[in-house]
Amino acid sequence: MERTASCHCGKLVLTCTGEPAKVSLCHCFDCQRRTGSLFSVAAFFPRDRVELPVAGARAFRRPSASGRDVSFHFCPDCGSSLWWEPDRLPHLIGVAAGAFADRDFPMPEQAVWADHRHAWLDLPLPEHPQNPHPKVAGQG
Repeated sequence: MERTASCHCGKLVLTCTGEPAKVSLCHCFDCQRRTGSLFSVAAFFPRDRVELPVAGARAFRRPSASGRDVSFHFCPDCGSSLWWEPDRLPHLIGVAAGAFADRDFPMPEQAVWADHRHAWLDLPLPEHPQNPHPKVAGQG
């Protein structure tokens, strides 16, 4: 299966092959500020299954709520945050799930940084107070 994600104006397009390794919803304040919403939803794909745009994106690197750096890549024209590279998960690339514009996209399997969740927001997902420890390849 091949999925295409794009920024709002369509200048940046990336292609992901196969199913995401995980889909996660994040309530951290950084994601709230980045998206302008109460949370973000990220689809994480192995690096070798993501074809990134050759040029045109801008990047912003900052420490994440977990304390490890993340490089966010966005469109300089429309401002859409399209993908990111988390240092804590160097084998994966996070892609904004909404950028796929696919109503059948897989539901998040977890919600992280629930400590930052707005009190009135109730979602049917397992929650973690912060980020769980990353799973090591080959371990459950």
